[in-house]
Amino acid sequence: MSEVAKKLRDRRLNVWNEAKAIADRAAEENRAFSAEEQGTWEALNGELDQLDTRIKAVLDQEKRSKDADAAFDALAGKKVEKRGNDQVDTEVRSWLRGDPGQGRHLDLRPAGPVNFRTLSTLTTGAGGNLTPTDFYDRLIAHLIEVSGVMQCGPTVLNTNGGETLQIPKTTAHSSATSATQASPLVTSDPTFGLATLAAFKYGILLKVSRELIDDSGVDVIGYLAMQAGRALGNKFGADLVTGAGTTQPTGFMTSATVGVTGTTTGKTGAPQYSDLVDLEYSVIAPYRQSRSCYWIARDATIGGLRKILDSQNRPIWEPSMVLGAPDLLLGKPLVADPFMPATATGAKSIAFGDFSQYFVRMVGPVRFERSDDFAFDSDLITFRAVLRGDGILVDQTGAIKTFQGPTT
Repeated sequence: MSEVAKKLRDRRLNVWNEAKAIADRAAEENRAFSAEEQGTWEALNGELDQLDTRIKAVLDQEKRSKDADAAFDALAGKKVEKRGNDQVDTEVRSWLRGDPGQGRHLDLRPAGPVNFRTLSTLTTGAGGNLTPTDFYDRLIAHLIEVSGVMQCGPTVLNTNGGETLQIPKTTAHSSATSATQASPLVTSDPTFGLATLAAFKYGILLKVSRELIDDSGVDVIGYLAMQAGRALGNKFGADLVTGAGTTQPTGFMTSATVGVTGTTTGKTGAPQYSDLVDLEYSVIAPYRQSRSCYWIARDATIGGLRKILDSQNRPIWEPSMVLGAPDLLLGKPLVADPFMPATATGAKSIAFGDFSQYFVRMVGPVRFERSDDFAFDSDLITFRAVLRGDGILVDQTGAIKTFQGPTT
């Protein structure tokens, strides 16, 4: 991390401490903010937003500069120690140009916290061991950036085939009863059900000029990854939130039950502090205490949540002290998802609960294929990215609860 990024991070921490001091002082004196304190509070929060944007921009620029330096060193013939990701970049660029000996398609298999279960076939296809994991890492990183669901720790199942996948689950537990001496005991068996996951297809075509591929070097990889990742992520991510489940995944908001309906407020459909506390405790303790227990809402809604104070005039939102980690709301991580419904009268706009109970099914690798012939007359190279997947909330009895705005 550069000195610029470190200074911005330190400034962010100082700004937060200044804001916290204002809130703590008002809380100790058991009073609301004065007009001057309110103005300072809002200015400091605005600066926090600006610092977050600048920090992200600086880190992105540093990564681009590092990639560009490596590419120029290679072109200049400088001896550079080859590492796994550098070698993969070279192989991917060779495949993108269609050099002799390169195949016509490329399978991208996930790397990371994916649960491979015994219910899937784990044999590697021809050439699978040559998969360029660095390119897939960039693709999935963009996918996660646009879909907040994937940041909340859902259970990810990866299967080689797209056959219907059935997940057994309990719908009711056994219960004991008191019994008198010598009386027969009452039978109580658990009941079971099935959650079904299909394999819906998402895809995109990208047409790229040969000049761009030949002249751009390493940058074309980032460009293609950004375009394909955002396109797939935007559609798949939206369905994971509000999908109807017939020809698309069943979104968690579609299946989650209402934990609390808000009271009348000055802003239509917005929650009060007490509403959020009630929503948190509408989720039972085993789910509420899970490591995958998150708040999730769209950016505009989170902006309103940052302004809410508790009964002691303290903000219920806390910024993360670690770059890349989510901020906190009432002590639990808060994730922004652009596909969450907006705050409105009667609308379900906030969700809270254990997202490990939301299962995301990924069928095999993300396929990324090329064709030199599809647009031969225009000297364009066509790339095709395809993803197959599904999603469903397995425990629909209360693992995730939603806030519904007041009707008036």
